[in-house]
Amino acid sequence: MLALLPAFAAPVAHADPGQGAYITDIQHVNDRWDKVSVYSPAMNTVIVNDVFKAPRSGAPTFYLLPGIDGGNDLDPGGTIPPGGKAWFGMTDIQGFFANKNVNVVSPLGGAFSWWTDWVADGSKQYQTYMTRELPPLINKEYHANGKNGVGGLSSTGGTAIDYAIQAPGVFKAVGSYSGFPSVSDPDEAQNISLTLSGGGQSAEAMWGPLGGPVWVQHDPSKNAPRLKGVAVYAAASESGGVGDVDRLPPGFGPNIAGGFIERIVADSTKRFADAAAAAGVPIHYVIRPEGSHTWGLFESEMQESWNTRSDRRSAPSVTRLAKRRSVRRLW
Repeated sequence: MLALLPAFAAPVAHADPGQGAYITDIQHVNDRWDKVSVYSPAMNTVIVNDVFKAPRSGAPTFYLLPGIDGGNDLDPGGTIPPGGKAWFGMTDIQGFFANKNVNVVSPLGGAFSWWTDWVADGSKQYQTYMTRELPPLINKEYHANGKNGVGGLSSTGGTAIDYAIQAPGVFKAVGSYSGFPSVSDPDEAQNISLTLSGGGQSAEAMWGPLGGPVWVQHDPSKNAPRLKGVAVYAAASESGGVGDVDRLPPGFGPNIAGGFIERIVADSTKRFADAAAAAGVPIHYVIRPEGSHTWGLFESEMQESWNTRSDRRSAPSVTRLAKRRSVRRLW
């Protein structure tokens, strides 16, 4: 479970300093919100990161990955400005975290990259960026304490969990919000391949032959034992049906595409939860009755993960939320 405050109370390893990464620019949107540009030597490019500053120094840092669009509006005729279809533009980050002593950091870009390291494309080395290059810079610039959590939505939900597997000790709390935490079985790999092809990308360029060794290496459901000691939260809606949580306009309709995707990620999330249970690794697994892969759902899951207490000594827990039930605060 992504119980950030309890998890941050324990000692944690710091990310290794990035080799040559540095901040190129900081733009102040307001007194708490910065846009921080960082040069990534791994990718030889600059990445812009939204940062909501903690009110006091010595705070932990909560990283939030963008979705498949990298924070840009890819819809034909879309009106959302570049970088606006992301956590800081689509959810109330400033309101929810206003009274919480935590730095919230959300990188932008990386559309159709899965925010991972690609085996055949040096321009896509996002795991390296997130686990080695960015955290040391955030720690220094914002006087953070080096204790990190990370969450991802949809395509990056499984990636967030995978970071804890690939870079042990960097992230002590991880969250998958309607994500893909099971990726290497044939049907799963095919779904990911189709998703990436929609952006003109090859899944084999990402992790090699579909379902091959690199896919297994990045599959949280196949590496659940390596998550012992990590607070893990994973949630999805089992029905994919539209509900109040989606915050869609009146008369929007059934959201057929979103519901279809949500049912796919719900199946992937269940496979991961079953694997964690079989391995005896405690996670917080939430089965929602409604939600159709919308920003309303992602935001609700993110806030719920923050409000969920970690007890990494207990057996895996499963929560079935009743309709319109308020989020449980367990810490």
